Amino acid sequence: MKYGAVWLASEKNKVSRLRRAKKLLKKGDKLFVYYDENILFSPIKAAQIISDEGEYSIWNKPSGMFSQGTKWGDHSSIARWVELFGLAKNNLELRPTFLVHRLDRATSGIILLAHSKKMAASLSSLFEHRKIEKQYEAVIKGEFSREFIEQPIQDKIDGKSATTIVLSSQYDPLTDYSRLVVKLDTGRKHQIRKHLANIGFPIIGDRLYGESFLGYTNKGYDSHVETGRRNKQPDLMLKSSYLSFTCPMTQIKQEYKI
Repeated sequence: MKYGAVWLASEKNKVSRLRRAKKLLKKGDKLFVYYDENILFSPIKAAQIISDEGEYSIWNKPSGMFSQGTKWGDHSSIARWVELFGLAKNNLELRPTFLVHRLDRATSGIILLAHSKKMAASLSSLFEHRKIEKQYEAVIKGEFSREFIEQPIQDKIDGKSATTIVLSSQYDPLTDYSRLVVKLDTGRKHQIRKHLANIGFPIIGDRLYGESFLGYTNKGYDSHVETGRRNKQPDLMLKSSYLSFTCPMTQIKQEYKI
């Protein structure tokens, strides 16, 4: 229950996650226990605290940590992990924790969490009205085409408008990698990954939108990257690296970078 793997379906078909063994069951209720040792007890790489602002906090989420839980548990999702382990681990005040926005499981970097329902609503409103600036770092194989720098990539995603802008590219001839700084004007699912793959530059370690995605091939791109390790890909080389917004409490502009 503590790890979020027990659910109750009432006779009115309302399904909810049970946290404590205090619920009185009624005739017709159904209890579901999703028990999998590999999920419940596998080690979780710790998120790192960036800043604690009281009503909200900013964390560096590792690649592999979920943004949201599943029916099999939610203790390894960022908000629940912070509530159960992260605050205590960093000697911070224990508080309820609410997810405000999401990062793909494979994406690492800055994520913003609220510690009250009121603050969660305020921060969610900032995201909804695009009043939060987000930037990411992505690494691709080869030298990125200069023609795409600061030119909006606007391919629709799932039928919805989406805009991605590559602000800069730094090429390292020794590794043959380019490190991109990317800005999002919209927040569609897998937006950066899809847009970069669409123009022929999939992110290194992207198992979903690699060189075969939509028939595009990145010049010289080796989906396995490391010679001699043909069966092992690196983690997705995409990181949320910058977040900026006006604090709803103080009306002061906040900036967070990694």
